[in-house]
Amino acid sequence: MTVTSGAPVDVAVPSPLAEPPLPPPAPQSGEAPSVRAARSPITHLRYVALATENLRSTVAFYEGIWGLYPVASDGDVVFLGAVGSPEPFVIRVRAATERRTDIIGFGARSLAAVDELAATLARDGVRLASEPGVLVTPGGGYGFRFFDPEGRLIEVSAEVADKPYRELEERESVPQRLSHVVLNSTNVAGAMAFYESYLGLRLSDWLEDRMCFLRCSENHHSLAITHAPHIGLNHVSFEMRGLDEYMRGTGRMMRHGHEPLWGPGRHSSGDNVYSYFAAPDDVVVEYTTALEQIPDEDSWVPRVWPATPDYADRWGTAGPGEDLFALWHRTPPDAGLWTPTPI
Repeated sequence: MTVTSGAPVDVAVPSPLAEPPLPPPAPQSGEAPSVRAARSPITHLRYVALATENLRSTVAFYEGIWGLYPVASDGDVVFLGAVGSPEPFVIRVRAATERRTDIIGFGARSLAAVDELAATLARDGVRLASEPGVLVTPGGGYGFRFFDPEGRLIEVSAEVADKPYRELEERESVPQRLSHVVLNSTNVAGAMAFYESYLGLRLSDWLEDRMCFLRCSENHHSLAITHAPHIGLNHVSFEMRGLDEYMRGTGRMMRHGHEPLWGPGRHSSGDNVYSYFAAPDDVVVEYTTALEQIPDEDSWVPRVWPATPDYADRWGTAGPGEDLFALWHRTPPDAGLWTPTPI
């Protein structure tokens, strides 16, 4: 086009510095989030329990380069804690004849909340794996186990004793605590409805219609559920002290030959940074920090984020993530579905 004279032509030129726009809000349910939060029995994510054919190498990874430490062991079961977390353990590893996810553990606000949740689930036909009772794992406490609608074994417990912990120092690049867990699902909407209805989790955001982010505290998400060809564990995420410690941890992994499957980068939903790595048995683990906070339940409006590179990788530094997605696609269905763990 040639412009010869007259007024300037108004042509919209996208700025290379422009941020992608915020997504539209998600549809809202009629109940105020603060009401659901007030009656929710769940306070936080406690731990993830894994089973492996390679106990020694798996424990060596988590207590070595990953930065956890052993707090207890009982024969073929090892409990690993995070220096900055009061939780008695954040990862449990059990020797088994096959790779599986044993348990996902949540904290409850009281003994009464544990009993009430167990009674409600049993009344509604949800399969319990154990009745409420005294726990014999590190920290003790009182809890029970049940299966979610897709067969995952869930534990809810209260009055678990804290272990000694401390504030991490500047530049100390080990996990501070467990951040969140993401589950693969063949029915995201159905799984989300279960965790909302029974555990009182609240929707923070959607990634299109394929992934939901659920919270049980001010943290943007402690649980996320994503669409996949089969049911299983997507990844386990660990909170670092800050951005510098997150990058130092990422660099340590790289120097020891563990290239990120995806990252370093920054997500839109949750606003957290990420570096994903392959742990033994192709379990995906993540270093993260700076997760978005939601201090006011009722003013928060869930958003629907596009599943595009600009939103998945706001910094544009993470790379295509092909190795991560290839690993997820080759991972078999979880062998632990609908099967109580022996311990």
